[in-house]
Amino acid sequence: MTGQEDPVQREIHQDWANREYIEVITSSIKKIADFLNSFDMSCRSRLATLNEKLTALERRIEYIEAWVTKGETLT
Repeated sequence: MTGQEDPVQREIHQDWANREYIEVITSSIKKIADFLNSFDMSCRSRLATLNEKLTALERRIEYIEAWVTKGETLT
């Protein structure tokens, strides 16, 4: 019986090693997914802020162009 317990014990140890490895991989994948989601939200927020600033600048340029054009037609 002792000869049969060694291979069984080795299988059990190998199974535990595999489970630990799978847990490490799963945990790493979750961390990467969390990082990517956080990065996505950060980028979207920053791009939205830039979009607002660009829109404001475009409006100011249109106003100045209209003001200059109006000044030219009056002279």
